[in-house]
Amino acid sequence: MLEKYVFPQRKLLGALAVLLTASIVLQLVNPQIIRYFIDTAQGEGSLKALYYAAAVFIGFSLVQQLVSVWAAYYSENLGWTTTNLLRADLVRHCLSLDMSFHKKHTSGTLIERVDGDVNSLANFFSSFIIHLLGNLILMLGILLLLFRENIWIGVVMTLFVIGAGFVLQWIRKINVPVWKKWRAQNAELYGFIGEHLEGTEDTRANGAAGYVLNRFYELSRRMLPVRIRAFLGFGMMWSTTIVVFALGNAAAFVVCAWLWKRGELTLGSIYLVFYYTELLAKPIEKIRSQLEDLQKADASLIRVRELLATKPRISDGPGAPLPAGPLSVRFDRLTFAYEEDGEPTLHGLDFTLKPGRTLGLLGRTGSGKSTLARLLLRFYDPQEGAIELSGVDIRRCKLHELRGGVAMVTQNIEIMEGTVRDNLSLFDERIQDEDILAVLKEIGLEEWFRSLPDGLDTVLSSGGGSLSAGEAQLLAFARVFLSDPGLVILDEASSRLDPLTEHRIEAAISRLLEERTCIMIAHRLATVQRADEIVILERGRIIEHGPRERLAADPDSRFSRMLAVGLEEVLA
Repeated sequence: MLEKYVFPQRKLLGALAVLLTASIVLQLVNPQIIRYFIDTAQGEGSLKALYYAAAVFIGFSLVQQLVSVWAAYYSENLGWTTTNLLRADLVRHCLSLDMSFHKKHTSGTLIERVDGDVNSLANFFSSFIIHLLGNLILMLGILLLLFRENIWIGVVMTLFVIGAGFVLQWIRKINVPVWKKWRAQNAELYGFIGEHLEGTEDTRANGAAGYVLNRFYELSRRMLPVRIRAFLGFGMMWSTTIVVFALGNAAAFVVCAWLWKRGELTLGSIYLVFYYTELLAKPIEKIRSQLEDLQKADASLIRVRELLATKPRISDGPGAPLPAGPLSVRFDRLTFAYEEDGEPTLHGLDFTLKPGRTLGLLGRTGSGKSTLARLLLRFYDPQEGAIELSGVDIRRCKLHELRGGVAMVTQNIEIMEGTVRDNLSLFDERIQDEDILAVLKEIGLEEWFRSLPDGLDTVLSSGGGSLSAGEAQLLAFARVFLSDPGLVILDEASSRLDPLTEHRIEAAISRLLEERTCIMIAHRLATVQRADEIVILERGRIIEHGPRERLAADPDSRFSRMLAVGLEEVLA
């Protein structure tokens, strides 16, 4: 992942590397100035040299602070740039995965992976490579300068650093599995919360608030011991670092005392050794915190890689184009089951709908009507048989081209938080404002549009809370007009409309169907009156198919009996 997201940011990496190099040099030079000051102060020379040394030290310290600020800025910039790229790739990948994946993973779980896991990688991406390398160079520079002072001091401090590194690495290996388990349980909890917040109305209406809270407490209880183990690991690393630093200072004290008695160190040199020993604590502490970030990142990296490694069952075809205009529909001995070894939902469907014709699709709940619509949009692929649009197997089409040629309007309309323009064009910049206004006028929303405070720039709330059910449904029809598909699927799309609004949309629907093929999933008599053909499904099989007028005139047909006793009663 580093080579894909971090290394391409060469300018940011270069600026950060220069700043960190400058910071290392300043940290190594400053104590040399203090040693010069101390040793000079013990003599009887002029104070002028001391003034110069003090001025240089203050100047270097100010520059060091400025360099640290700029390094922090570039580090955060690098972190956000890289993690935003990763977020975008994860969202794009999730959107490419088929519906079977989304049925198994809640939206909250996916949000935790896209946001929570990626946040855990922010420090890793922003500073791990550069800062780890910088701290290693700082540590090496300190050790070299300590060897320059005295070989025994260099040897002791080198052994101290090696020992500290082994101890911290050992603790990191222990903690990685715990952090991985914590991230997984975190995702499960947020997935549960997101799912039930989304369905809060149903939860309250059915008196299930107690169940939700009990389940929340159960998940929290399961998380607590994992969280405790994770923080114990953190505490172990923190306390070990303190002990290691104390041992390092003690070793420096013993060696300096011995060399002072032998007359091999000046007072300034002793200060220098202790300063560098204290300074060694900084890169070791930084490396410790970076290893802590790494152990968190390890768990998140594993989960992000698992998500990116998930392959969609539905993939793009070679790119066979769909013709313009109304599309014919052919179901060729189609059999489909949601589970590979499960009972088929559709059995051997075989019929053809000519271009420009309207099909009324009838059947009880669970007969396979909505499944058929999902197959047309390639949310799933059949196990046997094929679906052809104007002679083109839909598996040979690019997914975005197929879904541009087939549009579906259901009772549940998705209104996004965004402008009216974005909700209607779905961010397609090729759609002009003039086209949107013409469509709004055609479907009877001209008066509604005039009431908007900012016209097409008016922001709609998520879920359509600022719209009536009828207005939301009409906006869904406007989307279809603007996308200009060759096949339209209407899943009882006008059932939520009041009679007045339904009457307003009838003319628009008639206009919509004049130049397009349509499949109407119907539950009411009024809906099927405009159909040219009727297909009745029962338990995934076609039990009747034919022209509507012929079936209605045949007293022995299933459709005729539906009309006689009332379609709603038969389908109940």
